[in-house]
Amino acid sequence: MHVVIMGCGRVGSTLAQNLESRGHSVAVIDQDADAFRRLSPDFAGVTVTGAGFDGDVLRQAGIERADAFAAVSSGDNSNIISARLARETFGVARVAARIYDQRRAQVYERLGIPTVATVRWTADRMLRHLIPEGNVEIFRDPTSTVSIIEVPTHKEWIGRPLRTLEEVTGARTAYLTRFGIGTLPTASTVVQEGDQLFMLVTDDIAAAVTAVAVAPPEGGH
Repeated sequence: MHVVIMGCGRVGSTLAQNLESRGHSVAVIDQDADAFRRLSPDFAGVTVTGAGFDGDVLRQAGIERADAFAAVSSGDNSNIISARLARETFGVARVAARIYDQRRAQVYERLGIPTVATVRWTADRMLRHLIPEGNVEIFRDPTSTVSIIEVPTHKEWIGRPLRTLEEVTGARTAYLTRFGIGTLPTASTVVQEGDQLFMLVTDDIAAAVTAVAVAPPEGGH
């Protein structure tokens, strides 16, 4: 894939290097040429100095052959204008924008532009650590049918097979975080102390799944 990134701050530079390490070609746009210093010395992609909502600048970055576009500058207006330009003018199939204002993020989502609302994401992450009860949505598919939620578990599930919890709740585990590292579960995975479980649910079963998980397992004490 060829990916164009607008914004070479900490997010943009990290994203660029991660994409390049996976074998993709990358072009990074920033109005400040000094920002490209955040890229590693061995970065082999293209850097373009200019505004990401300028058509000529986007063309220099290869927008006409781009498979994806990410707008991650520090300005909401710049991000959304460039994202719409990439999608609506240049026909880029995969476009995403970072938005600080949650209210704007909701509006742009309705326009069909996936957004990462930085403040909301950070607040939700903090909420999961401060108030483990209840569930916080991590992901929702474009049809708004399936979501991934963090499911808190009763201490008596520790030491029991994860598949048992899945059978009882009727939900699948998308992934779990153990010692701060995301892990895909296997048929032999056992719930350990400190595990954070993220399960795939539909709205009609989300509350029931959580209710089962926060209760002791049948036969427990």
